[in-house]
Amino acid sequence: MATYVLVHGGGHGGWCYQPVARLLRREGHEVYAPTLTGLADRAHLLSNAIDLETHITDVANLIEYEDLTDVILAGHSYGGMVITGVADRVSERIGQLVYLDAAIQFDGEALVDVSPGTLAMRAINRTVDGVELTLWPDAGIIAMYGLEDPAIAAWAVPKLTPHPWKTVMRPLRLRNPEAVAAKPRTIINCTSTMERRRETVEGDHFNRWLTADRVWEIDTGHDLMLSESEKTAEMLLRLAD
Repeated sequence: MATYVLVHGGGHGGWCYQPVARLLRREGHEVYAPTLTGLADRAHLLSNAIDLETHITDVANLIEYEDLTDVILAGHSYGGMVITGVADRVSERIGQLVYLDAAIQFDGEALVDVSPGTLAMRAINRTVDGVELTLWPDAGIIAMYGLEDPAIAAWAVPKLTPHPWKTVMRPLRLRNPEAVAAKPRTIINCTSTMERRRETVEGDHFNRWLTADRVWEIDTGHDLMLSESEKTAEMLLRLAD
């Protein structure tokens, strides 16, 4: 039996992994899909204090308090930054890292440093109760997520929440980058996202999505865990063997 911890991306919550988690559990595996502070079912905790370090602590604490070991730790989109930080904080508990069409940052980099489109979104950010928020769930964002199936969109869109902007501005700080780099790593890219990256990401930055023990690709939109939940689960199940 394997243990999976699935970390969602910006604007989402643990809810987005329900279809994948169901398939993994059906095969007898243990699955955790926490919601990061300030989002979805934890939106009531939103505050100006939330940043990337808050979300790293969310997941690291879950792993420690549940006493999880040899974890297959997967992160989608912004969640890629989170899992890299978690692998640094509780390295001895992490077996593998999986980047699901995810941000892949190195020590000292913020999300805006390697995703130019993220910075462009600031023009439509809004501030509520002193908290600057991005990824408002409007038509443009929904298209970016690739939620083309009407049934999936009808289920998912009401659950989307705006995301604290400070999290994408704060650089990732690693205490032991070598330990993180030594973890077995799988990258699962989405075809549509890779096409956009080829147009916007320069030089060696692009290669980070092609450098891992395993690099796989699914021809779907950004929210692969919803649009192609069976393929995503099948790839995750390979890692348990």
